[in-house]
Amino acid sequence: MIEGKNHILKILEGVKLALDEKNYIKLKNLSNESIEHASIHQDPDVISITVLIYALSKLIEREKDCKENCQPSESWSLFFRKFKNNIIDMTAALQKDNSEKFRNEVKANRQLLENVSGKLKEYISDVFQKARINKASKMYEQGISMGKTASILGISIWELAEYTGSKPEEISITVTLPISKRLQLTKELFEL
Repeated sequence: MIEGKNHILKILEGVKLALDEKNYIKLKNLSNESIEHASIHQDPDVISITVLIYALSKLIEREKDCKENCQPSESWSLFFRKFKNNIIDMTAALQKDNSEKFRNEVKANRQLLENVSGKLKEYISDVFQKARINKASKMYEQGISMGKTASILGISIWELAEYTGSKPEEISITVTLPISKRLQLTKELFEL
């Protein structure tokens, strides 16, 4: 089963409320909250959700620009409605302890993005790439090595280094948290 199911459910419930309100600030905060969980467990599905939430916050923040420059507002409205329904389906699957259905819903969300066409697809793809880089930098800040973080999120080390302000010669693929911090995190995990 998904690690930290209750935490993920809480995040998804918050996402549904923020979507209803079109509150992109709340979505960004939820994404930042979930990245800590994703960094600890390194569950690809949770990481995907974190990226989805952050990207959605950026899409809502720029909704007016997108509607004006991408496609007719019906395309945007349909995309937004399907995205929201998919979040509802993810929540329902988790509530029923159906991890296979949950993972299928995460995949369905990715496919939703692939099925968009025209300028809206370009726009959404760009936002999602930037979201992956942003969340990778947050994971890197949590102590996950740059190489592992880049690999998990499907970006290059160079993209991550550029975003975090590191110089390529400063990149160490093996740098992680100091042993004392790792021990502290491990102790905290087992105290739960």
